[in-house]
Amino acid sequence: MKNKEKTPSVRRCSVGGQAVMEGVMMKSDVGIAMAVRRADGSIVKHYTKYRSKAQKGTFWGLPVVRGMVAFVESLKTGMDTTTKSAELLGESFEEEPSKFEKWLADKLHVDIMDAVMGVGIVLGLALAVGLFMFLPQFVASLIFGKAAAGADRFYIWRSLLEGLLRLAIYVGYLFAVSGIKDIKRVFMYHGAEHKTIACYESGEDDLTPEKAMKFKRLHPRCGTNYLFLVMAISIIVLTIADIIMHSLGFPGAEMKRGVAFLIRFGVRILLLPLIAGVSYEVLRAAAKTDNWFTKAVRAPGMALQLITTKEPELDMLEVAIYSFYLAMGQKNPLEERKLAEEAAKAAAAAVTIDAPADPERGGEEAAESEAAPEAPEAPEAPEAPEAGEAPAEENR
Repeated sequence: MKNKEKTPSVRRCSVGGQAVMEGVMMKSDVGIAMAVRRADGSIVKHYTKYRSKAQKGTFWGLPVVRGMVAFVESLKTGMDTTTKSAELLGESFEEEPSKFEKWLADKLHVDIMDAVMGVGIVLGLALAVGLFMFLPQFVASLIFGKAAAGADRFYIWRSLLEGLLRLAIYVGYLFAVSGIKDIKRVFMYHGAEHKTIACYESGEDDLTPEKAMKFKRLHPRCGTNYLFLVMAISIIVLTIADIIMHSLGFPGAEMKRGVAFLIRFGVRILLLPLIAGVSYEVLRAAAKTDNWFTKAVRAPGMALQLITTKEPELDMLEVAIYSFYLAMGQKNPLEERKLAEEAAKAAAAAVTIDAPADPERGGEEAAESEAAPEAPEAPEAPEAPEAGEAPAEENR
């Protein structure tokens, strides 16, 4: 009979994670751990000390501000872990850095790989901004016509349409990538990450793949929930921004449509950090309690996790557990048992090789050897056989 899935209810932990290529990254308050399974079945681990700038008692640790910091740090961590997971798998990116990246590294006096990573982050952000900010605004502007002071009567509807288009693009993107074979495996490791954290939060200290498998693969603190909240809260924030701008007489009667479009787009970019910070606080608050309101806030993001997570296999859960204990700085009982079993097998194999198969028989063979006469001298080698004869095999 299939075990019913459990829901964590005892404790919370600050560990968050990310699925990577054939593995899982887990991040705690003190470090970032990663475990990856190679093609030969072995699990390789990597650990880096890490401390977020968003610490209590500092400006970066203030509410909303810490969400902005977490958003930027998660972008960099995501790029780093993707590259590192490929290295742990035995793969590497051999692409030659571009002239621009070399120039950037030289001018900023940074390592060439840091420059490459920085360019990658900027390009990723540009793609995200273009896809989720510029495109919805452009389509909405085409639908509602030019934005002049006298004609801009549908500015609220335009803002709402932009938000709905952002949500539609996000959901469509998730559906599109979920059909890719390699992404499906990443989503399975994503499910393994959630189940492992849920198992620990239930009060379990000795994590095993079998125990973790019983828990749900959906988790309220998932990045999928966060991104959905960013999309949803952006509708509210940007609509309020448009109302304020309209009340101030924007756009002016003589302002060109293109200029008005670029100003609105610039305002949206400037408000992105605020949206990210507010979304972070909403996610934290909704994950701490389980009442009807917080469940309603989490519901859309949890539903989207049905796309971004898949049921993992036991060996994937084993990888996630290795990463989790490493991030927590705790001993891994699962790994210790496995090492002990391997050591016992190796010791047993060594004893089997050294010990005689049958002591009594061994004694008889020794006695027979002592009584045996000396072997006669080997006869002279026979003459070579005539053509067509097969030479006799040497008796060894």
